[in-house]
Amino acid sequence: MRIGELSERTGTSRRLLRYYEEQGLIVSRRQANGYRDYDESSVDRVIQVRGLLDAGLPTRIIKQILPCLDKPRQIYFPDATAEMLETLEAERDRMTRRAECLLRNRDAITEYLDAVRAYDPAS
Repeated sequence: MRIGELSERTGTSRRLLRYYEEQGLIVSRRQANGYRDYDESSVDRVIQVRGLLDAGLPTRIIKQILPCLDKPRQIYFPDATAEMLETLEAERDRMTRRAECLLRNRDAITEYLDAVRAYDPAS
């Protein structure tokens, strides 16, 4: 697929897609006319990259952990530094706290909806 379709399907600007490619986060093949051609798997990869960026991870770390998200997994860590591991641990812990907060909020909304639906103003 061409960059415009990938942009449309992921909600990511073409400029950002080119940046992701520069950073080695996604790859494309070049057609004879110079246009980029992306595999179908690029859609999921862009969504993964955006999620990791939204979680606060820098692109240099995302590039290193992306292979861990593939099936089958290829874990590559020869250049893992103490700083990188510390950053990943801190981000993981922050994500865990955020996920717990989201779950609490979801449960509170569910309880509210259940109470509203159970309330019968006629009684």
